[in-house]
Amino acid sequence: MRVAAIQMTSGPDKSANLARAHELILEALDEALDGQSLDLVCLPEMFSILTDDSRQLYHESETLKGPTVQTLQEWAAEYDLWIVGGSVPLRASQGKITNTSLLISPEGEIKARYDKIHLFDARLTGQKPYHESRTTRAGRSPSPIVTIVKPFKAALSVCYDLRFPELYRGYSQRGANLLFIPSAFTAHTGAAHWDVLTRARAIENQCYVVAAAQWGVHPDGRKTYGLSRIVDPWGRILAERPAGTGVVSATLDSQRLEEIRRELPVLKHRKK
Repeated sequence: MRVAAIQMTSGPDKSANLARAHELILEALDEALDGQSLDLVCLPEMFSILTDDSRQLYHESETLKGPTVQTLQEWAAEYDLWIVGGSVPLRASQGKITNTSLLISPEGEIKARYDKIHLFDARLTGQKPYHESRTTRAGRSPSPIVTIVKPFKAALSVCYDLRFPELYRGYSQRGANLLFIPSAFTAHTGAAHWDVLTRARAIENQCYVVAAAQWGVHPDGRKTYGLSRIVDPWGRILAERPAGTGVVSATLDSQRLEEIRRELPVLKHRKK
């Protein structure tokens, strides 16, 4: 199965962000023309709008029937692609949003919805504080497991979830072998932990990891780390993009996956 991860520098202009995402999806499709056809593309966290303005974020939030989700569904159907819609802000109760990742089939159907469980509330020395919980309602349920192309079974997560290994162990115990981690890691924490955490989640769960990231300096002043990457179950980096907006892609090998799990059976006690 051929997959691509898209790296963006999103800002507060939703129309511009959607246009750029579309351009990069077309770029991923063009790259695949010379080889194996593309099966799936993953966008980063908050690809459609990234802003510190909580009022704008709530005002721009939508429902599952809103234009952003409909656009993703149209792209999936038009290009015959699975799309992981990174994450988008969906309208919740009491003036809050959910930070929601969606898995959309080539028929344009929403096959999985996951609301980010672990919200980024952090006070790092020398960094401005982050209080995601002020604007966002935490999810309550892990992602469903969805078969993409046999035998690849996918599960969704978002950014700060990466620091909570029990979420991913639960996914692997339920049969997942492909983990999506769309993110907007800060430049500060990304430099320290992004590499080791993305590889660790792949190694300890013997899963492929597709981590599409935000990168660069955004209009609101925040700096994100980038390094979008695709990691195999042995922790080997199949493809990555350290900087700049663009696309990384790789072929996931089901035989290699089964070989690793057979030779080093750390998941032999996983739940059926």
